[in-house]
Amino acid sequence: MRTRTLALAAVSGVALLASATLPATADPAHHAAAPKAAGVKEGSVSAADLLAKVKDCSQISNGKYRSDSETSASIPVCGKNGAVFWKADMDVDCDGQVTSKCNADTDPWFQDDTAFHQSDGKPLNAEKLPYVVVPSSSAIWNYSSAGIKGGGVVAVIYGNKVEYAVVGDTGPNKIIGEASYATAKALGIDPDPETGGAESGVTYILFKNSKVSPIESHGAAVSLGDSLAKKFLQDN
Repeated sequence: MRTRTLALAAVSGVALLASATLPATADPAHHAAAPKAAGVKEGSVSAADLLAKVKDCSQISNGKYRSDSETSASIPVCGKNGAVFWKADMDVDCDGQVTSKCNADTDPWFQDDTAFHQSDGKPLNAEKLPYVVVPSSSAIWNYSSAGIKGGGVVAVIYGNKVEYAVVGDTGPNKIIGEASYATAKALGIDPDPETGGAESGVTYILFKNSKVSPIESHGAAVSLGDSLAKKFLQDN
């Protein structure tokens, strides 16, 4: 993950308990590329129902995060039964495999690796796979101690859309609010890694002790995410 400053951006213009796993049963490439009409959600749980459960924050982080390196620290990590969540912006992460949309020419902060890898050992594919970046462990918050792991399921909500992603990368330990090119595109957010993203209005709900296997199967993430989202509504 790269650290994008505001100045540079302006110039550039989970009944599942313990470890929940689910094998891939669908073609991940097909799901990742499937177009979505406005308002269409993945799974059976609506954005409104999920957002209704995260109106209030019970802060579990020891401090708060910045959305970018030049903003003030104002974003807490909040706890719920079976999940943690935060509300932030979305910077676009293109790290991982080199593709036509994600490479050193399209992304000034490009890195050819991700913290978590595919089942074949390769880095994740940000252009094809919806994934979310979590802050590296620090005194503010340790994601692994909170039951969040690589391949864990995340419900990412923007407007009236829900996109299921996986925990795919780690980033700076003081900044929060980043997801892959594929996540942004699926939510109708400009996926350009240099000039795109969303300034605010993105909610990230990470389901504790969940894990998609293999991590690169978006179909598996959607199936597991829908089950976890239903349980989340029941438990909160």
